[in-house]
Formats: sequence, C-alpha cells, structure tokens
Amino acid sequence: MERVSDAAAIADPVHAISVSELNGHIKAVMEGTFPSLWVAGEISDLVRARSGHIYFTLKDDDAQIRGVLWRNTAIRIKHDLQDGQAVLCFGNLDVYAARGTYQLVVRKLEPQGIGSLQLAFQQMQAKLEREGLFAAERKRPLPSLPRRIGIVTSPSGAAVRDFLQAASNRYHGADVVVIPALVQGEGAVRSIVAAIRAAERITPKLDVLVVSRGGGSLEDLWCFNEEPVVRAVAACSIPTVSAVGHEIDVTLCDLAADLRALTPTDAATRVLPDGMSLKSSAVNLRQRLDRSIRLSILQRQSEVAALKQRPILRKPMEIIQLRARLLDELDARARRAMTGQMKQGRSQVGELAASLSALSPLAVLSRGYSVTLDADGNAISDAGMLKPGDLLETRFHHGRVLSKVQAE
Repeated sequence: MERVSDAAAIADPVHAISVSELNGHIKAVMEGTFPSLWVAGEISDLVRARSGHIYFTLKDDDAQIRGVLWRNTAIRIKHDLQDGQAVLCFGNLDVYAARGTYQLVVRKLEPQGIGSLQLAFQQMQAKLEREGLFAAERKRPLPSLPRRIGIVTSPSGAAVRDFLQAASNRYHGADVVVIPALVQGEGAVRSIVAAIRAAERITPKLDVLVVSRGGGSLEDLWCFNEEPVVRAVAACSIPTVSAVGHEIDVTLCDLAADLRALTPTDAATRVLPDGMSLKSSAVNLRQRLDRSIRLSILQRQSEVAALKQRPILRKPMEIIQLRARLLDELDARARRAMTGQMKQGRSQVGELAASLSALSPLAVLSRGYSVTLDADGNAISDAGMLKPGDLLETRFHHGRVLSKVQAE
C-alpha cells in the first residue's frame, strides 16, 4: 500500500519538482553510481579554448560522449591531440546541471596502442627532423686534442663522477669545467638551456661541451626530449656531445648533438684521446725523428767528403791556371782569325778598286776622250737635247772647258 501511495504522490502534479532539482538528483545518482573509470574511444570535434581547457567528443561506432580536459591536466599531456586519434581516457562522469548534459572529466589520457610519452617523442622527432636539426651535414667534428671541456649535468649526480673518473685515465692536459644544471623534474628544461647558454659565454672558450646525466626511466630522461633543450643543443656554437642515460636510451638531444655517446664514461673516452697512446706515439715520433736526423747528418757528411775530393777544392789555383791558359789560347786564335780576315778584306778591296778603276770614266778621259755635261752635271749623248743658250761643261783628262750653245 505504501508503494502505491508513493507512486501516486509522484504522479500527482502537486508534487512536481523543478528542473534544477531533477538535474541535481540525476547528478547525485550518476556521480555516486559511477566511480573513476577508463573509457576507450576516438576523438572528434576537438576545441582548444583560450583558457587552456580542451573540449572534445569521445565516440565509437554507435555512441558518443562529451569530454573535457581542464587546463591543469591538459598542460601535462606531452603529445598533440588530433581529431580521429584513438585514445584511452581515465576520469569521472560529471553532470552539467545548467544544460542537463553530462560529460567525462578526463584526468589521464593516453593513445591506444602506444604510450603517451612515446607518441610525444615520435611527434617531436618528426617535427625537428623536418626542420633539418638532425641532418648529418650539420654535425661538426670534435677537436682531436681539446684543452677545455665543459659538462652540463648535476654536480652531485653519478654522471659527473663517471665522466671525471674516465677522464682521469685518459689525456691529462685538458681542463674540465662543470656547469651545474637540474637534469630531472620541474625546472630541468630551463636549467639545462640556461647552462648551455652559460657555457657559450665562458672564457677562455670551451673546445667541447658535454650534456650528460645517468640512466633512468623515460619519464626521468624526458627533459632531454623537450623542444627548448633540443634546440639549444642544436644551436650551440661549441661542438656538443650528448651522453644521456645508458646505451639503450636514445633522446632527441642525442640526435641533435654533433656526437652521441652511449654513457658519460663513453663520452670521456670519445672526447679525450688515450694518454698512453699519445705517449707511445710521442716516443715513436721522437725515435723516428732521431733516426731521420742521424741519417740526414750522415748523408750530409758523405756529400761533404765527396766535395772535398773534387779538384776545384783540392787544387783551386790549378783550375785558375788552366782557365788562364785556355783564355790565352783563345785570345791568340782570335787575333790570328782577325788578322786573316783583315788580309782577306784588303785583297778583296784591291780587286774591287781595280775593277772600279777600269770602269771609271776618268780612265777613258786619260786616253784622249772627253765628256760634255749639262748644267745639272748629266752627260750629254744627243745634241738634240740642247738648245741655244744652254751652258755646257766639257771635261778632259786634265782640266775642263765651259761653253755656251749658240745655235742648234
């Protein structure tokens, strides 16, 4: 009878409740009935509010539910959320009484099939690789004999002890400068970036910069995958070595650095040459230099001995006398040649003079002939060339006669 009475009371309009009361009852029942739970689905209608909150729809093939990531939760998600991404959401159901809707308030979110940090790692790696930060042509060689080495790490961690221990067994001529930095937890990213920039300002300038820390989980090493740290390593003006974690650990800093070392100990062996090998090489070079010098001295001594046996050095005056005698002989030969040439020339001149004398007009004149010349000194061979009044000169073997043409 009581149940019938209660049902009748509820059905009675006199006992009607407000919308707010109804939503309040639904909110109390739903939030009290459903504990925190994991929900699998696909993200759609993703909206990033200016406040930092993220709103989205979580759906499968047959249904959907609204979801929200409040700002304090959203900033802890390392990977990028995208429409169509399959995720696992952990949170509580919440009824929004003002609109009569309910939603899932997400406190954790992970991609399905892959860890959140691993996805964030892959997304950041792809982004920076497209920018060329990991390109092989950007890698710089390390100096073969560094004098000043900087190491960015925690001064109280195992990494600096391992590095210094390994360095003590290598080359002893280098100074190691420890640049303190947080290498894990909140503030590590800002601390590492500040330490790298401080290393670039150190004077005298560092030859190599090592960024290092010991092993740990992916979460422990995550600061070395953060974009500001990776960009600081890639932009560093000093050749950089990344020695983060153990051999199996690979961070984005390893890809951006000029050289990746498997461990802090390996970094020391890669940066510093082996002291014993250097000493052995120096001894070998000194021995080779000694042998080369001795061989060069013996060779020069042999050359000097050979020079001493040359006549020019044994009897220098004899060579001078021989050259003087040869000079005299050459002088006598030259004189004889000149005399012969002069005699031959005189003979040729005499012959030419006789021939010229035989052909000379004066010789003809000596035999009783004469020659008549005009005023210009030209011989006249034709009387037709003359006209009255022309002055003529007639030459004889002895003397001359001037005449004037009277008539043709």
